[in-house]
Amino acid sequence: MADAALTVLQPRAWPRPAGYTHGIVGSGRLVVLAGQIGWDENGDFATGLVAQTEQALRNILAVLAEAGGDSGHLARLTWFVTDIEAYRGAGKELGVAWRRVMGRNFPAMSVIGIASLVEKQALVEIEAIAIVP
Repeated sequence: MADAALTVLQPRAWPRPAGYTHGIVGSGRLVVLAGQIGWDENGDFATGLVAQTEQALRNILAVLAEAGGDSGHLARLTWFVTDIEAYRGAGKELGVAWRRVMGRNFPAMSVIGIASLVEKQALVEIEAIAIVP
């Protein structure tokens, strides 16, 4: 996890989760990011859930870089998706997109199915909390 003092919290008797962490504790500067969606710097949306997710993750890293952080500093993500069944069905593709952008860093995460987002074309919005040394 980069050079931040982050420690994964994994109760011994619990099974290891796939693609996320139960909890993280760390020390450093707390960086709180607004929800990021799947549009680029021109406001153009990527097509489809997986592509929008990948762009949203890239947007998270762009904002986090302004604080001197990277994917290894992410402690928590909260995902809001407009079609939870599409999310469930795209697990493998989302995993590939995740690793392409975030590597093998897996913060604590929650995914919440919702009716809609403020931007009508948005299929996913992801909030982030990071701890940067």
